[in-house]
Amino acid sequence: MSGEILDNRGRGQAGWNWPSIHPEGRKFALLAAAIAAFFAFMAWETLAWPTGVLVLGIAAFFRDPQRVTPRGDNLIIAPADGLITLITKTAPPRELQIDDGSGMPGMGTEPITRVSIFMSVFDVHINRTPIGGTVRRVVYIPGKYMNAGLDKASEENERQHILVERGDGLQIGFTQIAGLIAKRIIPFVKPGDMLAAGQRVGLIRFGSRVDVYLPAGTEPMVLLGQKTIAGETVLAEIGQQPLIEGVAQ
Repeated sequence: MSGEILDNRGRGQAGWNWPSIHPEGRKFALLAAAIAAFFAFMAWETLAWPTGVLVLGIAAFFRDPQRVTPRGDNLIIAPADGLITLITKTAPPRELQIDDGSGMPGMGTEPITRVSIFMSVFDVHINRTPIGGTVRRVVYIPGKYMNAGLDKASEENERQHILVERGDGLQIGFTQIAGLIAKRIIPFVKPGDMLAAGQRVGLIRFGSRVDVYLPAGTEPMVLLGQKTIAGETVLAEIGQQPLIEGVAQ
C-alpha cells in the first residue's frame, strides 16, 4: 500500500499487515533473542521465558506501521502517536525564535498555541512531520530525564527542535522531548531536506513527548485527553480557531 493514493470515496485498496520493525530496534531485538536462546540452551527456563517476552516487547516498541496521511494545503497532521496532555499558549523555544545565522528568520517571540502529545512505552515512537516543506533547523539540546508529562520538561529535558517551512513561508516548529527512561533522540532528517506531510523525521527511544507549535491564528482540532495517530490525525487547520468541546466517557 505504500505510496498508493486512497480517498473517502473508496479509491485504493486497504488491508491489515504486520508492521515492520525499524532498523534501530532490530539490533536490540536480536541481542535479546540471542540471550533468550542462550538461556533456553542452558535450560534456564525461569530466565528464558521473560527474555523471550522482552524480545516481543522490543519488536512492538520499534514497530513502524504504514499510515495514510490526509492531503490538504492547510492541514497540520499529528507528529506522534499518544495522548494530548497539554494545550497552552506560550512563546516558541528560543532555538526556534531567532535567526540562527543562516539568514532564515525564526518563529518570533509572540505566544502561540502549543499542543503536547505524550507517548507511553506502548505507543509507536516513530515521529512524522506535521506539514510538507523544507527542514530549516534541527537543534539537539542535552538535558534531564524528568517525567515528560510535566510542563517544564519542554525546557529542562533532553530535546530536539525541528523547524519545517512551506514554500509560502509558513513555519511549523515541533520538539521531540525525552522522558524518564528515554535515552536517545534519533533524527532521520537534516536541514535542507524536503519533506512531504506525514514523512518520518525521527524516533525517541522508550517513552517521551512531542510538542507542536501552531501558527498564529490557528487553534487545535483535538481535545485534551484525545489519542492521536502520527501521520493520520488532523491536529489543526491553518487559520481556523474553532471551539471544540468533548465529553470523557
